[in-house]
Amino acid sequence: MNEKNAGKKIAFYIGSLCKGGAERVFVNLAGYFREEGYRVVMVTQYQKEDEYTLPDGVERILSDIEEEKVSASRVINFCRRLNKLHAIWKEQEPDLVLSCIGKNNFMAVATTVGTKTKPVVSVVGEAREEYPSRGMRMLADLLFSHAAGIVLQTERSRSFFCRKVGAKAVILPNSLNPDFIRQRFGGEREKRIVSVGRMDANKNHGMQLRAFAALRHKYPDYELVIYGDGELRTSIEETAEELGIADRVSLPGVVPDVAAHIERASLFLLTSYSEGVSNALIEALALGLPVIATDVPSGGTEELMTDGENGLVIEVGDVEALTAAMDRLLGDKDYADRLGREAAKIQERLSPERVNPLWKAYFEGIING
Repeated sequence: MNEKNAGKKIAFYIGSLCKGGAERVFVNLAGYFREEGYRVVMVTQYQKEDEYTLPDGVERILSDIEEEKVSASRVINFCRRLNKLHAIWKEQEPDLVLSCIGKNNFMAVATTVGTKTKPVVSVVGEAREEYPSRGMRMLADLLFSHAAGIVLQTERSRSFFCRKVGAKAVILPNSLNPDFIRQRFGGEREKRIVSVGRMDANKNHGMQLRAFAALRHKYPDYELVIYGDGELRTSIEETAEELGIADRVSLPGVVPDVAAHIERASLFLLTSYSEGVSNALIEALALGLPVIATDVPSGGTEELMTDGENGLVIEVGDVEALTAAMDRLLGDKDYADRLGREAAKIQERLSPERVNPLWKAYFEGIING
C-alpha cells in the first residue's frame, strides 16, 4: 500500500453493485485505489441480490432514503434523496467522487455544490440512450460543464455533447479483467460458436440464431452456445425451435470462470444494437478468439477493433453480413487464427498495470488542481 496517498479520499457513486459491466469497473477501480493507499468509499442508492463483493477496506454507504421517510410525492422523495446525498459528501468529505450512468451523473454534480468534493462524471454506455430526450441532453451539457472532470470511453461520444463538454472530456479505457490475461489457446479449436451477454432485446441474439441457421447444413458439426440469462431466454429457445436448430443451440446460463468456458471456441459473436465499450468483447479479444462484432453507434467496437485486422466488424442488424462473416472465418481457419492472434494483443494495451495508472493520474490532476 502506498502510504503517501493515505490522506486522500475517493468516492464512487453508482445505483447498485449488481453484476454488470459498469459495476465491475467501479469495484475494480475501488480496489486499485485502496491498494494505492487512498481511503475509498462506495456509495450506492440500492443494495440488491447477486452483487459484486467489495475489496477489503472499501466502505459501503447507501444513499436511498429510509422507508419511513418515503412520501407519496415523487418531488418530495427526489428532494430528500438530494439532501441525503449532499449530507453524505459533507460527512465523508471525499476529495473526489466518480459517478456513472444517466441521472447519477446529474445527482453527483448537483449534490457536491457547497462541499469540498470534486465531481467527475463518466458516460460508459451509448450517450444517446443515457440521455435520450432533448431536455436531458441540455441538462447534461449544463451540469457536465460544471463538473471537475468528464470521462468518456469513445471519441464518437464527444460529438453528442456540446463543444465545451466535448473539449473538457478525456477518453479513459476500462482495464481488462485479470481472469482473461492468459496465454492464448493454440490447439485445435472446438466446434463451438459462443456469445456472452444478458438475454435482452439489445443483444439481438435472434440475429445470431438466424445466421447460424443459414449455415447449419454447411457446418453440421458446429453448435451455438450463448452464455448469460435474462427476460428473453424463453424467446430465444422458441426462435431456435422455429428455425430447426434447437438441438444445436445451448443456453448454459450464467457460469463461473467464463474464460475457461469460451477460450477454445472457434468463434465469438457480439451482435448488440448498442454498447459502450463492451467488456465481453474486450475479454473475447484478450483470449485471442476470432471475433465478429457489430459497429455499435457509440464507437465502442471501433475503439477495440479494426475490421480485417483483429476481427471482423459488421453493421448493426445485418444478418446477411453476419452470415457471410461467420462463413468466412469458419471456412478459413488460418485466417481466423491470424485474426485471433492479433486480437490477443489487447491484453497488453488494456492490462490493469497500464490502464489503472491513467485513471490515477487523471484523478490526481483534479484533486491537486
